[in-house]
Amino acid sequence: MVHTSPLDQAGTGDAGGMNIYVCEAAQNMAAMGVQVDIFTRRTNTEVADVVEVAPGVRVIQLNVGPVSGVTKEQLPKLIPDLSAAFKDALVNTRYDIIHSHYWISGKVAMPVAKDLNIPLVHTMHTMARVKNLNLAEGETPEPMIRVQGETQVVAAADALIANTDAEAASLVSLYEACPDNVLVVSPGVNLKVFTPGGGRAAAREVVGLDKDSHIISFVGRIQPHKGPEVLIRAIAELVSHSPHLRAKLITNIIGGASGANQSEVERLKELTTWLGIDDVVRFAPPVPREELPQWYRASDLVCVPSYSESFGLVALEAQACGTPVVATAVGGLRTAVADGISGVLVDGHDPRAWSSVLARLLLEPQRRVLLSMGAIEHASHFGWDATSRGTLDIYDRVLTARAEQAKNIG
Repeated sequence: MVHTSPLDQAGTGDAGGMNIYVCEAAQNMAAMGVQVDIFTRRTNTEVADVVEVAPGVRVIQLNVGPVSGVTKEQLPKLIPDLSAAFKDALVNTRYDIIHSHYWISGKVAMPVAKDLNIPLVHTMHTMARVKNLNLAEGETPEPMIRVQGETQVVAAADALIANTDAEAASLVSLYEACPDNVLVVSPGVNLKVFTPGGGRAAAREVVGLDKDSHIISFVGRIQPHKGPEVLIRAIAELVSHSPHLRAKLITNIIGGASGANQSEVERLKELTTWLGIDDVVRFAPPVPREELPQWYRASDLVCVPSYSESFGLVALEAQACGTPVVATAVGGLRTAVADGISGVLVDGHDPRAWSSVLARLLLEPQRRVLLSMGAIEHASHFGWDATSRGTLDIYDRVLTARAEQAKNIG
């Protein structure tokens, strides 16, 4: 993964669910006896060339391009140099599988996998064609270079791992992937960290929130595609049609600016002021992972109003902590949230529809209790152990197929 480092704080820049996915899956595979090296482009002068993040898991820096100031949009220009550096790093070590994450990493890995005759497994995480079909208002479409790059990676990979059946279908229908090469492995959640803990009251005491408040939280990168504006406008609608809820309402927007769009946080703060809801909306920087469970537990509801999601780890983490999730009925969120059991799925992004759902849930504490119980049960089926085992099964399948090909040729 070269466009973001697994060492970066999730919720800032381009670091998000994929960073968590790669680190958690790698650590669980290492615990099963598999050595994992994660290659990334250096973006920090203070980090060593090789960092052991857990027993059997190393992060290795590729020293290509300027350390700072390179946006994700500028990275395609560095692909040839990244490929060369990646190949040099692999020449003296025997690797059985290359598993690339996101299209830029796939493009970096393609020529190396071919030259060194190493099988290539790829996970998209997000796809340009899916994203472009579900843009937020005013959002810039993904460029054609990404569409072309993804198409090339799909054609070159020995296997493609999709997070859900819906993503698998998109790979086949939008990218003409061979159905036999597309396999589904759901992401997971760390069920030892994300737990109900001591409950809501205890969590609110820890994070400094009033025990009697109605608390709604958004957690993630602050970008139009994640939909924080939908939630903010929904809250404005909510306090308009249910003014009696205003006095106890707190809405947390937790996260940092994403990618090249560093002004989005300020824009949303200005929107909040213009809507007259400064008193109920609070902005906070990304929370360290070890503190995040308390924020989930402290919330009555966690909202994921994304325009598209390959899965939605925030939704799963919140549910594992016992907090119901209100999410858009798109992509992987249809799998991550069990509608009516662990949360509520909302069709579309109309703030009035969202406000109606939120108000109804805030006014029905008994329903929230039932959803909370359902959330814990639903999340319990998505541990990282299962993700890692499923991924290793695909590696075995690819290696077996390669061995059969070599035998037939020989």
